[in-house]
Amino acid sequence: MQITSKFTVAIHTLLAIHTFGKEFKTTSEFIASSVNVNPVVIRRTLQSLKKAGLVEVKSGSGGAIITRDIKGITLYDIYVAMECLEGGLFHFHENPNPKCPVGKNIHSVLDVHLLNAQTAMEKELEKVTLADIVDHLNDLI
Repeated sequence: MQITSKFTVAIHTLLAIHTFGKEFKTTSEFIASSVNVNPVVIRRTLQSLKKAGLVEVKSGSGGAIITRDIKGITLYDIYVAMECLEGGLFHFHENPNPKCPVGKNIHSVLDVHLLNAQTAMEKELEKVTLADIVDHLNDLI
């Protein structure tokens, strides 16, 4: 599978902004300390989330805020914002042997099933909101 960690880093980032934003300036350095990554990773994450209209970032040390109601932000929205896939969810080996009956037909027998699996995953992500994740997190802390 090819989903990058950008997806979970983005969710973590949004949760940190939501959880700490009223008490602290949620700067890239602050968020990076929660995610345990370099602040540059968080700045790139925030850029993608901003481009998708999910956050606003104040220059300097102003921090970030979520711009939409968390009940209206789905995991799918975050997934799309972060461009988590390079191509499809499943990466096919490059050169199946066209002279082999299996190699020649591998795409015909697998493509539709792999696409269906990706579609099912994306539909599942559409069902879960950031508010759902916040509620679950609050149950744990």
